[in-house]
Amino acid sequence: MTKVIGVRFREAGKVYYFAPGNLDIKRDQHVIVQTARGLEYGTVVLGVSEVEDDKVIQPLKDVVRLATKDDDEREASNRRKEAEAVPICKEKIEKRGLPMKLINAEYTFDNSKILFYYFSDGRVDFRELVKDLASVFHTRIEMRQVGVRDEAKLRGGIGICGRPLCCNTYMADFVPVSIKMAKEQNLSLNASKISGVCGRLMCCLKNEQETYEELNRNLPNVGDDVTIVHNNQHGTVHSVNVLRQIVKVLVDIDDEKELQEYKPEELRFKRRRNKKQELTKEEKEAMAELELGDDGSKLND
Repeated sequence: MTKVIGVRFREAGKVYYFAPGNLDIKRDQHVIVQTARGLEYGTVVLGVSEVEDDKVIQPLKDVVRLATKDDDEREASNRRKEAEAVPICKEKIEKRGLPMKLINAEYTFDNSKILFYYFSDGRVDFRELVKDLASVFHTRIEMRQVGVRDEAKLRGGIGICGRPLCCNTYMADFVPVSIKMAKEQNLSLNASKISGVCGRLMCCLKNEQETYEELNRNLPNVGDDVTIVHNNQHGTVHSVNVLRQIVKVLVDIDDEKELQEYKPEELRFKRRRNKKQELTKEEKEAMAELELGDDGSKLND
């Protein structure tokens, strides 16, 4: 076991481990640590704890110090300068006529570098832009291209649920999401209803996937032939309510079709098997609208 603390450098960012040394460090305190980008100001999200050795990337770097009042003021100053840098960079981009959309700016703690995050459909020759920016900010300039999901994570916003975006509040990494998850949860395959503000499939489809898989395992498919246990009568599944575990079955009664509700245990049918199914035409159209391949590619661009 290795003694570590967990540090996050931005909200909903990844958590990195550092060695606490002899410092008495508690959660929510600010610390100064050495990273590949130099000294960085971070927030402790995991107090002194012991984790498995294989979960730690060696060599584990020590915490330089607890953040002082001067460090807090410098960090606040950096945030203000970032806000001022964005319109300047946008102006330079427009002047050069470059096909790129600026998302955000970020200063390193020691001001040795400023990073500009941008979105673009293709490669951009920004060499002249970097020279323009260097002449204004007098520091190293780095341009980083990000995808639409990263843009949503950096900008934040409100989802269709009315809550702040998951990726901007608590998700450290994007999770793989597929159109089959929407089908498993009986959601509309209309792309506008199952995609987030980034235009990709909503990350929250993953949250309840395991529950729906378990519940669906006890239910027949729509269109399946079933037998009613108590009277041995046959019928066809009309619809299912996954959460209530109710199956609506069309049965023949006095030469007429009648819709009746049953619990899964009141029916005999072939249980679902975990096997790969071909996408329907409707599903393929939804995938195409979301610019995804059958394998769910481009989810994390």
